[in-house]
Amino acid sequence: MTMQIAIGLYEGFAALDAIGPYQVLTSLPGAEVLFCAERTGIVADEDRMLRVDVTRTFADTPRPDLLLVPGGLNTRLLAKDGVPIVEWIKAAHPHTTYTTSVCTGALLLGAAGLLRGLPATTHWLAYDHLRAFGAEPTEQRVVIQGKIATAAGVSAGIDLALTLAAEIAGADVAQAIQLGIEYDPQPPFDTGAPSKAPAPIRELVTAVMRDAESTLLAEAT
Repeated sequence: MTMQIAIGLYEGFAALDAIGPYQVLTSLPGAEVLFCAERTGIVADEDRMLRVDVTRTFADTPRPDLLLVPGGLNTRLLAKDGVPIVEWIKAAHPHTTYTTSVCTGALLLGAAGLLRGLPATTHWLAYDHLRAFGAEPTEQRVVIQGKIATAAGVSAGIDLALTLAAEIAGADVAQAIQLGIEYDPQPPFDTGAPSKAPAPIRELVTAVMRDAESTLLAEAT
């Protein structure tokens, strides 16, 4: 039996948020993994260097078994009622087996009204945004609450996808996929979470990302 896995895209998505899970989930037996968006055609990532040729619209994909939305700076503008990807999440969620997000994709789930009162995770600099939707932010890398699963910043999408693979097909299959992609993280620094990083590093990242967010919001007005 085929399991339809739909990764919802929008202009300015974060590339690894989508491609990391895509790489894992395409190895899942019986999975049909597809990208969809508001309209067909080219959808560019936030750096406008990766361009995905999307052949399915949200309307073409009303009832995926697994729905996944990536993050990106643009979620600050998209996380509100009436935005096509948010409306797609709202309509599809009652029919999914899993509704999931990576990084600030959680803000889109929040805007769809799915995270009120639930523990959830996102990029650590977006905790306040997530809290505004009634969620309870946590630094946990992957959070599963019923059929809703959220992953922390960017690279955590791979962990999310492997977790879902184990839920769907069992630990052996998930471990085989992990070995197949040789996912064996050995980073040169132990600074991958805000609780681990030295204060000057946190301050540097905060300044850069807050500046990018301010520029985005200013350009949108």
